[in-house]
Amino acid sequence: MVPGTASDRLTVIAWPLSSDNGEMSDSGDSLGGFLRSRRARLTPEEVGMVSYGTRRVPGLRREELAQLAGVSLTYYTRLEQGQAMNVSDAVINAIGRVLNLDDDERAHLHTLARPIRRGREPQGPSGGRAGTVRLIEAMTDVPAAVLDRRSDVLAWNRLGHALLACHLDFGISAGRPPNLTRMLFLDDRTRALYPDWEREALRAVASLRLVAGRYPDDRGLAELVGELTVKSPEFASLWADHPIRTCFSGRKRFRHPQAGDMELEFGILHVPDDSWQRIMTYHTIPGSPSDAALRLLSALAHARPALTGPDEATTARQTGERL
Repeated sequence: MVPGTASDRLTVIAWPLSSDNGEMSDSGDSLGGFLRSRRARLTPEEVGMVSYGTRRVPGLRREELAQLAGVSLTYYTRLEQGQAMNVSDAVINAIGRVLNLDDDERAHLHTLARPIRRGREPQGPSGGRAGTVRLIEAMTDVPAAVLDRRSDVLAWNRLGHALLACHLDFGISAGRPPNLTRMLFLDDRTRALYPDWEREALRAVASLRLVAGRYPDDRGLAELVGELTVKSPEFASLWADHPIRTCFSGRKRFRHPQAGDMELEFGILHVPDDSWQRIMTYHTIPGSPSDAALRLLSALAHARPALTGPDEATTARQTGERL
């Protein structure tokens, strides 16, 4: 199957979920899709093999990868179809070595090859924990938000809201919280916020792929992926490529409608409990132009309500219902 085709997108929408009896309807899709995407990136010449004849599809063939990894073609085919059980570390590592996987991709391969059923829904409160919310509210000069593993916004402080979603109402609905990934792909104002939108989009999908591998039974996550796949061709194309990346810190450029251009460093802290919640914060280098821009945004955020007029408030509420 060629990534990005209509058939591949239908496979993504039909994300495997546990049935009522606990069995998976199609446990091989994520693992098989990941392996096929990485095989397609390599040529026989890159792994020291001689290519003969005409190839109908790019990349390594199954039999070539199996030969290089030292496993039988039958066994590798079963693995790619999600039918192999008790896969050893040696086999996984051999396949990862042939595919030239980096550390994040290799860890993801281990997760997909030996999935752990963790239940469909996150445990713990549906909103941010009270102590965590109070913590970010105390960070008056630092943009901060509390996210769940799906990147739903459970809470944000005044400056975090002003930075990430000044066009939305500050209040968060428990039934339909803003989702940063959905906003990135489906909301024009959020897209305009990032001058490096393609980079942000790749980072968001790569992170979501990791979460999907770790929590394959999360129905809410499956619904989010299905929605974005249908509504955003850009998301569907990126998702089909199976990007993988662990990202706990880095830099992001913003083109804010109120404070102008700024480059902020971000960090992600995971709450040490079973809620799977994390805190995202942003900061700047003191004295830099970005620091001045962030101070301006802070002054604006604390000097007036998040929304300044009835028309804007109505628009934001309508937009928030979609996001």
